[in-house]
Amino acid sequence: MASPQSQTVDDLSLDGLVDSFDVSATGDGSFAGTCPGSRPVVEGTHLMGQSIIAAAKVFSGKSIRSAQGVFTRTVQSSLPVEFAIDVVHDGRSLACADIAVVQNGRRCAMVSVLADQSTADVIRHQATRPGVAGPSASVPSRPPFTGAELRLVDVVDVNDPEEVGPPELYAWLRYDSIPARGEFAKALLTYPTGGLGISTSMRPHRGVGTSQSHRTISTGVITASITFHEPLTWDGWLLYSHESTYAGSGLAYIRGQVHTESGTLLASFTQQAMIRPMAPRPDGASAGGRL
Repeated sequence: MASPQSQTVDDLSLDGLVDSFDVSATGDGSFAGTCPGSRPVVEGTHLMGQSIIAAAKVFSGKSIRSAQGVFTRTVQSSLPVEFAIDVVHDGRSLACADIAVVQNGRRCAMVSVLADQSTADVIRHQATRPGVAGPSASVPSRPPFTGAELRLVDVVDVNDPEEVGPPELYAWLRYDSIPARGEFAKALLTYPTGGLGISTSMRPHRGVGTSQSHRTISTGVITASITFHEPLTWDGWLLYSHESTYAGSGLAYIRGQVHTESGTLLASFTQQAMIRPMAPRPDGASAGGRL
């Protein structure tokens, strides 16, 4: 459950990531998935993306509107993952399901997914895109996978403990290609929302940065959610805005939005992350990110 920007991710490609979202049916209400790349631990938002596709296959004809995940055990990328779906409701307008993420017979996470049939507006408004520098004036940074370009607003090194600022972070992200199938676009949009929340929370605190994650500080995403507001059609850059409104007692809370460069609000997301001292094990070794 590490933050992606603290890892080497050059072997994870955009095409491989999108392909991995396409979980395979193994039985009634059960799907199997794999996770590409060499990182040993699977990101929670990757599991959310796979859960979105599993739910979309169950609720054909409806649109996925939100997903909320709770991640209590790490999921290993070297082993297969099972997605067991419990359909809570499947009506004419709304449908929802709870999806258990299982590995080696143990439940590692739960993802709740809501789907619906879109209707005409009764009212409409949206949050305005933050008036920050555009992608051309922002700082190039390592993207979470190849086949994408990432630029940060007014941040040189997001992992540096000495680069201090307000608990906000704005990231421009551009994909080389966008999935034609809408639910896969939603899964792709979801994946990067887990990558910069912990860095956002650490920014105001000099001497603390994500370069210390899993070395002297134990970090991990515990809960995450995303809500899709519009049909996901876009072209070019997306602005992922992050704000950490609280950090303390070993946890941090982050909220964010995804806007197109032209200002359309596509999605809103939240995250609760663990930021704690590294707990020593009885044998004297580091306990890593164990929960």
